[in-house]
Amino acid sequence: MDKATISVVMIVKNEESKIESCLRSLSWADELIILDSGSTDLTVEICRKYTKNVYIENVWHGFGAQRQLAESYASGDWIFAIDGDEEVTEKLSKEIQGVVETDARDKVYAVPRLTWAFGSFVRHSGWYPDYVVRLYPRKRAQYNDAVVHERVIFGSDMNLHYLKNDLLHYSYTNLESWVAKSARYSALWAEAKHAEGVRCTFADSITHSIMFFLRVYVVKRGFLDGAAGFMVAATGAFSRFLKYSDLWLRQKNRV
Repeated sequence: MDKATISVVMIVKNEESKIESCLRSLSWADELIILDSGSTDLTVEICRKYTKNVYIENVWHGFGAQRQLAESYASGDWIFAIDGDEEVTEKLSKEIQGVVETDARDKVYAVPRLTWAFGSFVRHSGWYPDYVVRLYPRKRAQYNDAVVHERVIFGSDMNLHYLKNDLLHYSYTNLESWVAKSARYSALWAEAKHAEGVRCTFADSITHSIMFFLRVYVVKRGFLDGAAGFMVAATGAFSRFLKYSDLWLRQKNRV
């Protein structure tokens, strides 16, 4: 019986400041598939130093559809999905390789994600362990087609298991990057909800933001993360205010 193989699959856009650290952590993969979504910086050039399997799709149909397209280029028995602002530690890479070697294709695996934000790793605030399904047999699971907040779907005959070692996530390295990412996600969320006919009031924007802050900072003990915990709660509350306000404005202006 042939040894099972693994494809690492990524979708990227304008990740030149972070992508190389990510790519260096993937040398253990049998195949590296990268789908670029129209980068205007050096992302593509950097990626081509690490793999010949770099594809470009400038027409954006949402995160889920983009991940599905990236999956279609993979040929490995297993897929590990990763983003350009994440890194696989040596311990995690060995754990992943052990799963592939066992090759139990009735299982999918979630990995604990540890995020660096506002000057430190955040271990409370409801952020850790942030389990995300990333490792799965290619022919038995795949991403759904959600425009945003996409996820891996699989049949009821599949079993979900949890890996032990952390996937490092460097998403929020500064406020500027957070504001840009938050605004983009808020607009995508509001657009999708508006298309579904979901309605809200301006008061909902205020209520959701206040409740989010209290839940993260108090209930989920964000105060134990120090200044970073306060920032996580405050910026998250602001993000909630943005997306519900965006939805309210869309229905008010009928856009």
